[in-house]
Amino acid sequence: MRILVVDDEHRLANSVKKGLAEEGFAVDVAYDGEEGQYMAETEEYDLIVLDVMLPKVDGVTVCKELRSKNIKTPIIMLTAKSNIEDRIAGLDGGADDYLTKPFSFLELRSRIQALIRRSKQEATLVLKIADLEIDPLKHIVKRSDNLITLTSKEFAILEYLLRHKDEVLTRTMIIEHVWDYNFEGMSNIVDAFIAAIRRKVDRGAKVKLIHTVHGVGYKIGLPLDKGKISADA
Repeated sequence: MRILVVDDEHRLANSVKKGLAEEGFAVDVAYDGEEGQYMAETEEYDLIVLDVMLPKVDGVTVCKELRSKNIKTPIIMLTAKSNIEDRIAGLDGGADDYLTKPFSFLELRSRIQALIRRSKQEATLVLKIADLEIDPLKHIVKRSDNLITLTSKEFAILEYLLRHKDEVLTRTMIIEHVWDYNFEGMSNIVDAFIAAIRRKVDRGAKVKLIHTVHGVGYKIGLPLDKGKISADA
């Protein structure tokens, strides 16, 4: 999951980024409303944490602009103001939830998980294909009821593949979703992670689920098409 945090309080924004990164999220940070709006419009995010009081463009205006452009990414508004009028302004502007500063990181994390779950409109939290299943909130991966241990980045990549099963994802798409905005590594890092995931998920299994689409990227799905697609790295 990829999250955008927009807050001009650098210490708070970086603290939230660190906490969410430890939970396995890819997190980008913007420190003013203008930059935050640009990133929200040009990048794909699963959720936006948006402060109300921002330089250049305030958070409520940013929220309204995003909604006017049909960007439906869930938004949690942060505000140092606690009166009802400010809460109503944020929600009327298109926000899905709000938190009043100071707030508990655990509460923010719980609200993020609830909003993402609701936005995906899933009947179940568990993602499945064949005998493979993952629980994004509990960070559990199983295949044929055997637990599989993945690193946070491996888990994020596998979750991204499963949320787009049967779709071909390019290396660039995977990097942009799983790593943050400032990542400057090489695209072959994706190949290395896919190889590691394959060793843990597909090795020893009768049915291979993770496939290479040569010259394009990777997909997870059944059945395996012939030709350009292979189960080899």
